[in-house]
Amino acid sequence: MTAYAPHLTAILDREPVPAAGIVSHEVDYGADGVAFRGYLARPGGEGRHPGILVVHDWLGVTDYVRMRCDMLARLGYVAFAADVYGADVRPAPDEAAGVAGGFYQDRPLWRARLTAAFARMRQEPSVDPERTAAIGYCFGGSSVLELARTGADVDAVVSFHGGLLTGPAGEAEEITAKVLVLHGAADPVVPDGDLLAFENDLRTAPSVDWQVVTYANAMHAFTLPDADAPEQGALFDARAERRSWATMKAFLSEVLG
Repeated sequence: MTAYAPHLTAILDREPVPAAGIVSHEVDYGADGVAFRGYLARPGGEGRHPGILVVHDWLGVTDYVRMRCDMLARLGYVAFAADVYGADVRPAPDEAAGVAGGFYQDRPLWRARLTAAFARMRQEPSVDPERTAAIGYCFGGSSVLELARTGADVDAVVSFHGGLLTGPAGEAEEITAKVLVLHGAADPVVPDGDLLAFENDLRTAPSVDWQVVTYANAMHAFTLPDADAPEQGALFDARAERRSWATMKAFLSEVLG
C-alpha cells in the first residue's frame, strides 16, 4: 500500500477500507511505441467490478491521483490511473503548463493517448468492460471530456475543475457517456464565457445527458490540497472538495449501479 502525506490520508480515510481490503500496483503499458506507467487499485478478492479511468492533472501520475484511485477501490470500483504523458515524463511544477499545453495544441494525440489508456483498463481481468466511467482533475477533467467526444463506449465521465473545450460543429453528437461537470464559480481559468460556450455546444446534441454543478467561491483546482495560489486563481476549498466527491459518488452509483 502507498504511504501518503497526512493531508492526502485525511481525504482517503473518509472512505472506509472494505473487509477484503484493496490491492494496488503500478501498471506498465504501451501504445504507438510509447511506454506509459499508470496505477491500478481494486477491491480485494475475486470477481469483476465497474472500471473507472482516472486522469491526472498537469503534474502527471502523482500520489494525489493514486490516492483517488485507492478511494474508488474502497468504494468497490477498479480504478486505473491513465498516464497521458508517458512513463519518462513527470514535469516539475514550473514545466507542467508547457507539457499539458502541448496536448491542448494536439487534440488528436491527446485523444489517442486517452483511448489507449481506456482500452488498457478494460483489459484488466477485474474490470467489467460493460460498466465503465472516467474521471479527471484539471487537465484530467478536460481529458475525460475529450475522451467522451471521441464517442468512446464509456458510461459516464466526471470533470473536476477541468477546462471546458468545445469542438467542431456536430461533434457533441458523438458523446454517448453521461456527463457531470463539477466547476468552481470563482474559477478565472475557466471563466463564465467558457462555461456558457460549453453548455451551448452540448445543447446542440439533445440526446446527451449532461449536468453542471457549480460551487460558490471555489477557484480552479479546488479539490487539490496543495493548491495555494489564489493570485493565479487556484486554491483548495475543503467544502467544495467534499461536496464534489459526494456528488460524483451519487452519479456513479446511479449510472453504474
